[in-house]
Amino acid sequence: MSLRLGIWLPVQGTWGSLSGEPLDSSYVRNRRLLLTAEAGGFATALLAQHLSCPYGQEHDQLEPWTAAAALAEATTRIEIIAAVKPLYFHPAILAKLALGVDEISNGRFAINLVSGWFLPELTRTGLPNLGHDDRYRYSHEWIAIVRALLSGDPIEHKGEFFELHELYLRPRPIRPGGPRIYVGGESPQGRALATATGDVFLMNGRPLSQLPEVYADVRALPRPLSHPVQFGMSAFVIARPTRAEAEAEFERLLRLSRADDLSPLLNKADPQAAMFKLNADLPVVGTNGGTASGLVGSYDEVAERMAAFYDAGVETFMLQFQPIEPELDRFIAEIAPRLGRRVELHSGGSVTAFGPLAKQWKEPVAEHAPGG
Repeated sequence: MSLRLGIWLPVQGTWGSLSGEPLDSSYVRNRRLLLTAEAGGFATALLAQHLSCPYGQEHDQLEPWTAAAALAEATTRIEIIAAVKPLYFHPAILAKLALGVDEISNGRFAINLVSGWFLPELTRTGLPNLGHDDRYRYSHEWIAIVRALLSGDPIEHKGEFFELHELYLRPRPIRPGGPRIYVGGESPQGRALATATGDVFLMNGRPLSQLPEVYADVRALPRPLSHPVQFGMSAFVIARPTRAEAEAEFERLLRLSRADDLSPLLNKADPQAAMFKLNADLPVVGTNGGTASGLVGSYDEVAERMAAFYDAGVETFMLQFQPIEPELDRFIAEIAPRLGRRVELHSGGSVTAFGPLAKQWKEPVAEHAPGG
């Protein structure tokens, strides 16, 4: 399989530091970024799901499922992934929504199952606040129902949480089996869920040396599906002509992120969420592992490291940038061609169709000291 480049869309405005660029999570911005990523050869894009922005309810937060439907109409080649937290939707309703976006996209739609870690969303809405292990048990039954309904065949189900009788949905999915399902989770329960129910296990960013342990663990778990699970990984990219320049930019973004002090956000996370414990001793920029994967360096070094991850089994990269517009332009212009000389990339378009986003983007605000 060829390497697939993906991008986290800024549904909450930024993926690195709050003060490094505007918290613009508008549909217009997300659409513009997605069109540039598609034209630049990216294979997929992910819209995360929150009811309100984790950085603070006063900030805008793009709703992923309505946005996914509109973005499906606006694009022609790129896969669009919408994240979903099972407690927010009955599985039959979600499956019906997914089939609708699947039809609009002509089979380019996918689902990212996230069992949920941001507890205030549950307490503020009065939704059931299941414990960590119970959430994964709920998610396992929930996604099994969704997958069955996405096949288009009748379903009869009686389980711990749901009961459905003689239900099937139309239209049928565009591709056999329905939309691709990405599953994340770093806990043992998360890995088991991804292995049992997902098409792609979407890992948090981590050093290359940790991959053998992950693969050995996942491949030892029960896999009832007939096709093997694929591996994707989140990663934050900081690339410059030289390593020294990239490291200087990393230090700048790290200072910004520390000045922002996201401890109030992390204090609202489920304390059992393993994603916040993974590589907690590393200085990291970005979310979901961020720069822990080491994609910080010269253009050649970043391309070589991505190729090494691909050789080790990572088939999809879900990339983060900051500032997003100029850094996405930089990646398309400098790293993608170098990477394409090392590995086979998923085919895509040419960025010349839309031109660089950096010209449309305003410079970030000046960095500030803590409390300033």
